[in-house]
Amino acid sequence: MAKANGDHHLQSFPRHMQHTAAVGEIHSRPLPVLKAGSVILHYAFMSEGGSSVARSNFAELCNQRGVAGPEKSTRYHELAWGRGCLRWEAHSEFTTFTYDGPGPVRFGGDVANHPFGSNFAAPGSLISACRVEVRSLTPANRKLLERFDRDSLCVSLLGDDKSMLATDFRQDVNGMTVYLLLDGGLPEARLGYYAKLAIELETYRTLALLGLPLARTLSGKLSTAEVELSRLASAMRAASSEENEKLLDEINTLAAELEADAAASLFRFGASRAYGAIVEDRIEVIGRRKLPDYMAIGTFINRSLRPALRTCISVEERQDNLSRKLARAANLLRTRVDIEIESQNRDLLESMNKRARMQLRLQQTVEGLSVAAVSYYVVGLFYYLAKALKKFLPGSVSPEMAAGMFVPVAVLLVWWLVRRIRKHHSE
Repeated sequence: MAKANGDHHLQSFPRHMQHTAAVGEIHSRPLPVLKAGSVILHYAFMSEGGSSVARSNFAELCNQRGVAGPEKSTRYHELAWGRGCLRWEAHSEFTTFTYDGPGPVRFGGDVANHPFGSNFAAPGSLISACRVEVRSLTPANRKLLERFDRDSLCVSLLGDDKSMLATDFRQDVNGMTVYLLLDGGLPEARLGYYAKLAIELETYRTLALLGLPLARTLSGKLSTAEVELSRLASAMRAASSEENEKLLDEINTLAAELEADAAASLFRFGASRAYGAIVEDRIEVIGRRKLPDYMAIGTFINRSLRPALRTCISVEERQDNLSRKLARAANLLRTRVDIEIESQNRDLLESMNKRARMQLRLQQTVEGLSVAAVSYYVVGLFYYLAKALKKFLPGSVSPEMAAGMFVPVAVLLVWWLVRRIRKHHSE
């Protein structure tokens, strides 16, 4: 640890709320310290019920040993188990239990006093299980390579160019992938480092491949959707106005199903890419040097991992392309429907205009008739008034003559009043 320089006032600076967690993350999962003759048993369980289930299971194991379990915020905890150590780690979607302790005398033999017996409760479905045996690099132990399947045996040379990591990626009778780490003189910390790399390779390559079955399932559905889109596109060219809305409904239904599948696969494909990147990083750390006449571990893993990841990427791209094509087809049909609706509206407005013109003509006709009728009654009233006032009229003017002379005045007056009333209502 670096010696303090006396600047104690630095401790008074306000810290970010996540400062301690961010700084401590690099030490949150310490490497195991191993030596030749050790064995590691590693299990990874999916957290379908949440990480609290695995935490509770590990806390129960701690209680049985009379020690405190992990805190709620803790994601890593160690528990002494006989001559070995049990490590619990919580990850985003899975939890791991790892035990390291003295290995069996015989390679592949039963491990004594391990914690994964009948009393161990699995916190979720098992996704990965592997076993790493660490042995000294001796002629006798080197012959252990003959115990693996020769067709798939991979042997990678480690940093000192003497030690080696070997596996055939086959499962033993317990369903565990077996790794053999032959120590040619590595420090104990480096042995733990390479053993953890082997565990992570096994775990993350399995998790990365979880997207492949989903990609294969979606690939078949995408092929069906692409054929259906082709059919709909062909039908669009000769569709009538009545059929356009039906085709639009079918395209929208197909697009909704596609988006639902894309949303459901978003996390899985994203996780596969992330896990695949971790595997690539671990392969680079182990290196690509191999024992002559054998395949390197990284080469063997990438032979299946990279095509699987490319398949997932291909399905994602097909989803995106099909989504864009469906959107374009829907927009085209929607435009055609809108144009048809606008054409119908134009015809409707033209029909309304014709009716309005007819109504105007009728109104003008009615106005003319009403002017004549009202003028008739006004002239009649004037005639009766002239007869009543006959003695006041000049001798040469009779009531009939006065009424006849009043006709133009009455007509003009009534017409002016009707126009004035109509103008008032229009305003």
